[in-house]
Amino acid sequence: MLMPKRVKHRRQFRGRMKGEAHKGNTVAYGEYGLQALECGWITSNQIEAARVAMTRFVKRGGKVWVDIFPHKPVTKKPAETRMGSGKGSPEYWVAVVKPGRVMFEMAGVPEDTAREALRLASHKLPVKCKFVRKEDEVNADESK
Repeated sequence: MLMPKRVKHRRQFRGRMKGEAHKGNTVAYGEYGLQALECGWITSNQIEAARVAMTRFVKRGGKVWVDIFPHKPVTKKPAETRMGSGKGSPEYWVAVVKPGRVMFEMAGVPEDTAREALRLASHKLPVKCKFVRKEDEVNADESK
């Protein structure tokens, strides 16, 4: 599972997910991408499941990039514990995703293959997603 090697602080506040992604909102490395349409927390297990689904579908052809990383620890108190006595210990790690964030990218495969692989990956994630291409973003920038 993905997690940071070391962190400065073991526990974090939950925070707020407002606004849209300003960085990581374009296809940077590959030709096709999977873009989030809503905000949410994506666990390291979900990231790994989506990555495996994509690579299995393309039968290890092409190249896959994972553009999100779970930096945020989520804590949980043990079951049947009374209130108080501090915050719980970190249980798992999540990546905070805002609308517009490109989470996965692919290259080296035909568009219909990439579309299906990214569709399978999107079923593993807790947020709504859409398929994006690099050409679409270039054309949108030129029209402005």
